[in-house]
Amino acid sequence: TVGNNIGVYDNPNDLSAKSWTVMRFSEVEQNDKLEWLIRKDGCMHCSDPGCLKACPAEGAIIQYANGIVDFQSEQCIGCGYCIAGCPFDIPRLNPEDNRVYKCTLCVDRVVVGQEPACVKTCPTGAIHFGTKESMKTLASERVAELKTRGYDNAGLYDPAGVGGTHVMYVLHHADKPNLYHGLPENPEISETVKFWKGIWKPLAAVGFAATFAAS
Repeated sequence: TVGNNIGVYDNPNDLSAKSWTVMRFSEVEQNDKLEWLIRKDGCMHCSDPGCLKACPAEGAIIQYANGIVDFQSEQCIGCGYCIAGCPFDIPRLNPEDNRVYKCTLCVDRVVVGQEPACVKTCPTGAIHFGTKESMKTLASERVAELKTRGYDNAGLYDPAGVGGTHVMYVLHHADKPNLYHGLPENPEISETVKFWKGIWKPLAAVGFAATFAAS
């Protein structure tokens, strides 16, 4: 179990090194009406991933040609910089082995032509998987349908600040993503991480290599 789940429907209560996906439930009152806003929280697989930019351990974080961002735990040194570099607060450190974990978008399934497990098991068909182009086409159709139902601000969440994401949301209230359990409106890689990548990361990598070589 993850913490104490009191007063919310989130299951589990939060992400952890062993629970890589959480269903977030948010109660929103607008125009005297109660609305449930639900989203699947996990790695967004950014096109320009802050975790990868921040990581000093060569090979610990990989971005494949299909956009999936994967953690190679055997290469992780447990520094936690990837956690600081993620604008979505996704990676989690496992205190048992001092390594960081997150959703891999089931890359092992994808490479053999199968869907990620979340897509395969979703009973309502709310989660889809395919090329980004095909998903954006599907999303535009869904947005158009929502607008016919009165959701004038419906739209696709694919934030430009991280180069776009390979996990995207169709939101009823795309003008207010924060309503969806704090989904950031304009996520971007912090200036600290950009500075770290440009100047200090190469030096840190040399330092870690020297440390391990000497041990």
